[in-house]
Amino acid sequence: MHVAITVDPMLPVPPPLYGGVERIIGLLVRGLVERGHEVTLFAHADSDVPCRHISFPGTESQNAFDTMRNTLTLSRLAVERPDVIHSASRLAYLTPLLPLKIPKIMNYHRLPSTQQIRKAMVLARDDSLAFTGVSEHIAEQIRPYAPAYAVYNAVSLDTYDYVGDVSSDGPLAFLGRIEPIKGTHRAIEVAHQTQRELIIAGNVKEEHTTYFQEQVEPHIDGTQIRYIGTVNDAEKNEMLGRSAALLMPIDWEEPFGLVMAEAMACGTPVIGLRRGAVEEVVDHGATGFVCDTVDEMAEAVGRIGTIDRVARRERCENLFSQTALVDAYERVYESRVAVLQS
Repeated sequence: MHVAITVDPMLPVPPPLYGGVERIIGLLVRGLVERGHEVTLFAHADSDVPCRHISFPGTESQNAFDTMRNTLTLSRLAVERPDVIHSASRLAYLTPLLPLKIPKIMNYHRLPSTQQIRKAMVLARDDSLAFTGVSEHIAEQIRPYAPAYAVYNAVSLDTYDYVGDVSSDGPLAFLGRIEPIKGTHRAIEVAHQTQRELIIAGNVKEEHTTYFQEQVEPHIDGTQIRYIGTVNDAEKNEMLGRSAALLMPIDWEEPFGLVMAEAMACGTPVIGLRRGAVEEVVDHGATGFVCDTVDEMAEAVGRIGTIDRVARRERCENLFSQTALVDAYERVYESRVAVLQS
């Protein structure tokens, strides 16, 4: 099968540090190639992938001129006619291809614009356009307007080492952007309530500097509450592997939460608030705890020892691995090809 895949052009595939979508597409491309599929990737010029790679000329997704240039670049697929077009970039890039009878799959990694979906479905020929969301939480919001499948994100099990023996009173971890909706201040509150060490890692964007300075930095003492800045894959693996639990105290509708799967790959339980896809990723009582309040999260810290670390790694292998990702997309591709052939 010839699969053409697109990803937004701001970061290369795979990304050097952060970039969840680009990381997932990198895993998917490699997995498809290993299974014998022909893959063409439209992406950032610095992408390093084992397939045909076509660079997008524009690098700013929100720039109108770059959008036009990238759309024209992708329009060559009208002549090449791959078996499936899989877009993890802007839906606008697909505009010239929508009327064509080629299976097209738009992949959403966050809450979609239903207005854009409705417009695209009007332009799309027959049943040629379908969507995937990175969780049922996302897919179910698309289904009233278009065919949609849930395909979970994935992590590389080669990157994250399973650690079977970590003290239940080991450090807690917070890993993610330092901003209010990610709940760094709530993670600190859990650490204070439980008198536990907390290691914080993540970047601080300029617009969240005041939040960091007022609600996070004053609590950093270098002993109980430590901030280690941004981390690469190796540092993340070490941090998660030696943590007693990952805290996920979010205050938004998290589409998936890749860090939860990364923690499970290390065997580390997740304690999170019941928002977005947390309930889908975390098997309550088996791989972590899904809570409704910060107080419940603090109480759950005391039950970390009841969780089997092997079960967490197994859940990651079964649902959030590269194998699971490629399996799921192969099923979606085959299903959409069959729809247009019927």
